[in-house]
Amino acid sequence: MPFTAALTGGIASGKSVVEQRFKALGVRVCDADYAARVVVEPGSDGLAAIVAAFGPDVLDPHGNLDRPAMRQRVFADPSARKTLESIVHPRVRQWMLEHAQRAEGPYVMLSIPLLAENIGHYRWVDRIVVVDVPEATQMARLIARDGIEETLATRILASQASRSARLALADDVIDNAGPEATLDAQVAALHQRYLELAADRR
Repeated sequence: MPFTAALTGGIASGKSVVEQRFKALGVRVCDADYAARVVVEPGSDGLAAIVAAFGPDVLDPHGNLDRPAMRQRVFADPSARKTLESIVHPRVRQWMLEHAQRAEGPYVMLSIPLLAENIGHYRWVDRIVVVDVPEATQMARLIARDGIEETLATRILASQASRSARLALADDVIDNAGPEATLDAQVAALHQRYLELAADRR
């Protein structure tokens, strides 16, 4: 297993923008959001389990998971969310572990939005970096990005771990409250640090 850093942040914190900067530096990134799509592709046992739990109306006309409809459903019903997570999350964790183990390069990065909520399953990572913004900034960015109402945005934020819970896990913090350009130096410094830590372990 290579040296492993886990990248996380609340929704609309800018985690994806940070992830792209690490990728641009040649870092292998295993993305939990991507994994969550792969494990419920048509023909997968993950999608079959979702249909068994929720019925065939969770599929779009092409046989794919109807994500917008599913999202509305699980945020309106906590029990539905727990059922969906019990199907998807174990499959995502297995995918992430297998791909991290096979990754080449000095270190591998795992991009995990809900790391704080699932930290017990990721104790094997070496380092945790949190992309941090104030919750008011998160809210404003989420509403602007997804074109949703404030009530839904509030429910989505409430369904995630708190800002303080994420920061309590952090070995490193990237401040994304300011202009995007300020990320470059922060990412470059962490990249150098992780290269050194990976070399020390070898």
